[in-house]
Amino acid sequence: MDKSVKDRIRDGELFRPGDPEMHKDMCNARNILYEFNARNALNVGRNEPMLKELFKESGDVHILPPFNCEYGKNISFGHTCFVNFDCIFLDTAPINIGNHVLFGPRVTLITVGHPVDPNWRNEGDMYAFPINIEDNVWIGAGVIINPGVTIGKNTVIGSGSVVTKDIPSGVVAVGNPCRVLREINEEDKVRYFKDKRR
Repeated sequence: MDKSVKDRIRDGELFRPGDPEMHKDMCNARNILYEFNARNALNVGRNEPMLKELFKESGDVHILPPFNCEYGKNISFGHTCFVNFDCIFLDTAPINIGNHVLFGPRVTLITVGHPVDPNWRNEGDMYAFPINIEDNVWIGAGVIINPGVTIGKNTVIGSGSVVTKDIPSGVVAVGNPCRVLREINEEDKVRYFKDKRR
């Protein structure tokens, strides 16, 4: 018996889109997001009931519109998270976000991709791997996080970075591709913006 699309995604195998239940979930997400994004940003409060309906788990999350995702139901937020303007979360596979996570504007989380080989790609095959962001992480503006990445707790990802591999806990990481610049240390407790203020 052939595996379902959801089982293939869960097992990290190639899949072809077209699952009716997933299509229904995507349409539901689009309807919720249309209403959410149409609201005046000043009227968007914490724990919007529509976002609780959209996400798998949505602790105390504050999201500034516009925000877009594929399904929503594959996204789990911990407590006291903040998502700035224009973020996009492609959640074909799970996106797990810890507590006290901050996202700058225009952050993109992408769990889904296409094979490099054009023959597979032309057949419509895709893959999806989870993204995990642990507690107390700050993701700077314009960061792109690719499928299968885990970002360790207490880490800062610098603006504009493209994260293609796991990043350990307690570091500042920047660049394209994103690399560890340094560990977060005691000096960071007395300066809040590198080389600008003490």
